[in-house]
Amino acid sequence: MIQALESIGVTALLGFSVIVLAYFVVANAVYTVVHLFALVELRRLLSERTFRSVYQRFGSPFLPGVAIIVPAYNEAPTIVSSVRSFLDLVYPDYEVIVINDGSSDSTLEKLVEEFDLEAVPADPPWELPCEPVHAVYRARQNEKLTVIDKENGGKADALNAGVYFTEKQLFCAVDADSIIEREALLSVAQPFLEDPERTVATGGVVRVANGCTISRGIVKDVRLSRKPLVGLQTMEYMRAFLSGRIGLSSLRSLLIISGAFGLFDTRLVREVGGYRSETITEDMELVVRLHRHLNEQGKEYRVEFVPEPVIWTEVPADRTVLSRQRRRWHRGLFQTLTEHRDMIGNPRYGVTGIFALPFFVFVEALGPLIEGAGYVIVPLSFLLGIVDGWFFIAFLLLAIALGTFLSWLSVLSEVVSFRRYERPQDIALLLVYGIGENLVYRQWRTIVLWRGFIEFLRGVESWGSMERAGFGDDEA
Repeated sequence: MIQALESIGVTALLGFSVIVLAYFVVANAVYTVVHLFALVELRRLLSERTFRSVYQRFGSPFLPGVAIIVPAYNEAPTIVSSVRSFLDLVYPDYEVIVINDGSSDSTLEKLVEEFDLEAVPADPPWELPCEPVHAVYRARQNEKLTVIDKENGGKADALNAGVYFTEKQLFCAVDADSIIEREALLSVAQPFLEDPERTVATGGVVRVANGCTISRGIVKDVRLSRKPLVGLQTMEYMRAFLSGRIGLSSLRSLLIISGAFGLFDTRLVREVGGYRSETITEDMELVVRLHRHLNEQGKEYRVEFVPEPVIWTEVPADRTVLSRQRRRWHRGLFQTLTEHRDMIGNPRYGVTGIFALPFFVFVEALGPLIEGAGYVIVPLSFLLGIVDGWFFIAFLLLAIALGTFLSWLSVLSEVVSFRRYERPQDIALLLVYGIGENLVYRQWRTIVLWRGFIEFLRGVESWGSMERAGFGDDEA
């Protein structure tokens, strides 16, 4: 009996070890293909940028009007710098709508004082599909700025207030703890100018502001933070945007446009019902719902990632806060995939159903869980003599070495393209963080995502607090 149980245990460990190794082979192969597509697409985009007349683009009379919608909840440390950057953009026709979503700190007071706001005497637009609105404010000195003060309803609810308030053709959803580069809105709107009939959404690059010198809403000096946790996230963001998003966009498989910087067709988003408050990753859910709607309508469309425009955001410098953020993101990923599960593998939804959604299921959602279990099972199998040394070495090469190579490919993309980090010491440190991301951070992240998956199964829906340090010259 004991021997039979031991035999079953050995077989189970061996079987799972093989499954983990096979997963790493397939997942890394897919990641490599996506990265190679990203490099090819990046080269094409850089070539186009070289020969494009920037003056023609900036002066085009056909640029659509844009509303920058800024949901703000307890954002007092960063809100003034962020709004300054939003009001200083190079774009012919835009407005900034800040939604104070029932903040309990001094967010509204800082906005009123800094931008000389006054309440609009007319009754507030109670018909907005959101929690009750207390007042609408306008800036006396800058007609571009509007502030809506409402009861707390969550980020999606706040975004809907802006989406249904504006009369602009497009809206740009941004985070209140972010700084937009002055010409970024022109760049992210470019696909709408090139193909206005088919383009429905675009997204830009999100970069890490921690460590940079920021003055009056402008990034004066780009530096890589020396805090390891922040540096590891910088590497992670770089790989996600300069490789992952570009590659998936070129494959027509972009399902995530970051809530920190996304441009959408206002009419179409209203047509599909706006953002959904019942989801905790409202940005991804909206994009998937747009894919669903347009495929069911049989329409040709484009959801594009544009790697040139940049928004700078503050990332968590505390491990507890970062863990809370990543667990929420992973719960939201499972939530969205579950909500739209009938699209997965369904040819009715084109590339979205056949490739994009299965990729997110098996690589982004389930992948970290398999990987995390593998970090326990494969070494245990090796120590017990169930798998040999070559198997264990192959596991380490696929889990760590190839992941490091892919991270370094992202650094290469940065070096040959936009070079926001110009100092050789920053590039060298990014390469070090590329190793650390795969040797330490990635393993910690799998534990966090396992916790997020368990929270999803338990029905946890809370966001948790996200403390802000604020932008300043001493934020290294």
